[in-house]
Amino acid sequence: MPPAASARKVARSLKTRTSNDNGSVPSRNGKGRLALATERDDNVSRVYQELRALIVSGQLPPGARIAERAVVQRLGLSRTPVRSALHRLQQEGFVASSGIGRDQRLIVTPLTQSDGREVLLIVGHLEGLAAREAASLAPEVRKALVRTLREINRELAIASRTRGGHARAFELDLRFHRAYVEGVVGPRLLALHRAIKPQSERYTRLYVNALLDELPTSVKEHEVIIRGIASGNPAAAQAAVETNWRNASQRLSAVIAQHGERGLWHLR
Repeated sequence: MPPAASARKVARSLKTRTSNDNGSVPSRNGKGRLALATERDDNVSRVYQELRALIVSGQLPPGARIAERAVVQRLGLSRTPVRSALHRLQQEGFVASSGIGRDQRLIVTPLTQSDGREVLLIVGHLEGLAAREAASLAPEVRKALVRTLREINRELAIASRTRGGHARAFELDLRFHRAYVEGVVGPRLLALHRAIKPQSERYTRLYVNALLDELPTSVKEHEVIIRGIASGNPAAAQAAVETNWRNASQRLSAVIAQHGERGLWHLR
């Protein structure tokens, strides 16, 4: 996609918003400064959330250029919150810098074989720790969680056999893994998981059609996870989750090798 076209896509994708960043002189009292700081943080969060959602969903594809000026104009904000949001996205791996000197530009991070493998293995380790915690829950709480996991996995098995059910299968797979993470782990692990999991979603969303044939295998691997949690065996639950994600990384690697990496040419 040419740079100009990528910049236009960013502008079209972002929602038009009105801004309070209108150049007015802020109050000099403590409350005014606090309000201004809160507004600035809110603006950074809004830009970050909107751009990240567009990247994860694929509306901003791998390699697409992200022009700071286009984001500023579209959202009606100053450069400061937009620049801060882009810096955060770059730190988290959603955005990369391409080119040198005056030709340097920001692009949506390409999807590569090595990066996909690393991301999925990291998610696997984090979710393995979550499954370990889930297997250590009180029996009644664990039983309720297991019922939820079994129901989701049954629906996933049906979706895997349904023609055109890839979108449904994708969402069910997300729900399955989210079920033993959300409401189970502590805030530190949850924050790490929420930061890295969307990175894996970029890969599975883009290559989901090619991965459909592997869904029955994934369903079987989920059954092993469920058994580990149901039996109250933390080590078995953790090992089952890490095996599921390690196998997923191998399946993804094979698919990327067949269909090619996305957006890499923008870094050359």
